[in-house]
Amino acid sequence: MSHTVEKIGGTSMSDYAAVRDNIILRRANPYGRIFVVSAYGGVTNLLLEHKKTDQPGVFSSFSSAQDDDAWRDALAAVRHRLQEINRELFESTADRAAADAFVAERLSEAERCLADLARLCRHGHFQVDSHLATVREMLASIGEAHSAWNLSRLLAGEGVAARFVDLTGWSGETAMLSLDERVRAGFSGIDVQRELPIVTGYAHADGGLMSRFGRGYSEMTFSRIAVVTGAAEAVIHKEYHLSSADPLVVGADRVVPIGRTNYDVADQLANLGMEAIHPRAAKGLRQSGIPLRIKNTFEPDHAGTVITHDYISEKPCVEIIVGRKGVYALELFDQDMAGSFVEYDEQALEVIRRFRAHIISKDCNANSLTHYLACNLKTVRRIQAALNNRFAEAEFNVRRVALVSAIGSDMRVPGLLAETATALAEANISILAMHQPLRQVDMQCVIDERDYNDAIRALHRRLVERHDHGAAICAA
Repeated sequence: MSHTVEKIGGTSMSDYAAVRDNIILRRANPYGRIFVVSAYGGVTNLLLEHKKTDQPGVFSSFSSAQDDDAWRDALAAVRHRLQEINRELFESTADRAAADAFVAERLSEAERCLADLARLCRHGHFQVDSHLATVREMLASIGEAHSAWNLSRLLAGEGVAARFVDLTGWSGETAMLSLDERVRAGFSGIDVQRELPIVTGYAHADGGLMSRFGRGYSEMTFSRIAVVTGAAEAVIHKEYHLSSADPLVVGADRVVPIGRTNYDVADQLANLGMEAIHPRAAKGLRQSGIPLRIKNTFEPDHAGTVITHDYISEKPCVEIIVGRKGVYALELFDQDMAGSFVEYDEQALEVIRRFRAHIISKDCNANSLTHYLACNLKTVRRIQAALNNRFAEAEFNVRRVALVSAIGSDMRVPGLLAETATALAEANISILAMHQPLRQVDMQCVIDERDYNDAIRALHRRLVERHDHGAAICAA
């Protein structure tokens, strides 16, 4: 019998009743599924740093502190929060005590490791920077281990044969395994038709997941489990639908679930920071022919959105309006660039890679090259300074902008570019730059950041709402 591999996001995990009733026990037979779980909402921010505000967590405090107080205080805050979650979840005193003991063991071991490392690195021959990637991996694993252990214990209390599958490598084993090897070892002897594996979203693997995939590591674990175990379908349960726009910007009553799309669209979304799934995770599913379904935890009767490799909308249309604020346009102008564009572009890319800035898009003409970068202003200024050393006579312009994009599996719609420009002009929004690749799956407009919300609403009205899509743009 085939099985599914399903990932539960952090916000959904924070609502156990919804997870139990809308996901796990929704079917009469809960088996034939593997669940990969994220840490509870906000926990990874406490362990590392806040994803959006960069407020320091344990990792950031440890990596930058001159003394032990900052990271120890941050670790105490994590301990308090995890115990608070346990109190909210477990009515049984015995279960709560066991949950607290599990958390205490992990956190105490982490504290000893950090203290020993800090002490060791006070010696001149040892540098803390060379160990930070490992520290980050270790701390990240605690959140997923906590949520997976809790869910398996809670489900056992409901009469489900749940099995905690710990891929974090916390047991002290010395062998370094690849991610696929880790998955195979973790699932050895498990019969998914008779028991329900609850798996940590973090997996300890050679080279480190966070070093390669950042905060998208749980999606890589999820993807490889689906591929290695030969899943019939991969499912991600989120707190919202994959919809035609952000309901917080456009309005929940105006957006519509997409229903069906392809992995190409998912990649465009990821490029703008709105990840349906990490592009590297999507690659494994795509190559293995495994469809991905995005479901809303709180609307279990809705089929959600299915993403496949070969889907093309029956009729060309825009499926989603999305964008990104906080983008820096770094423009390099040099009269000598004409005829030497490749040299300028190669050197610019080399510098941008060195400072690890994410390029969302770029444009050029005979004597100017502009990169649209997702990073902070400090990094942009460092990139500018490095490029200025190479091109001393060049002129630079840095501007904070926003990108808004119309995306669809097939957008070969005559006049779409004109409609887009008209919609923004009618909203009194100036277009600073525009990109429409030949592939015809996305179109980007660069605008002033202050106009971002108005632009999203204007494009959604013109390109999506005027078409009556019903319950979904294309029913799954």
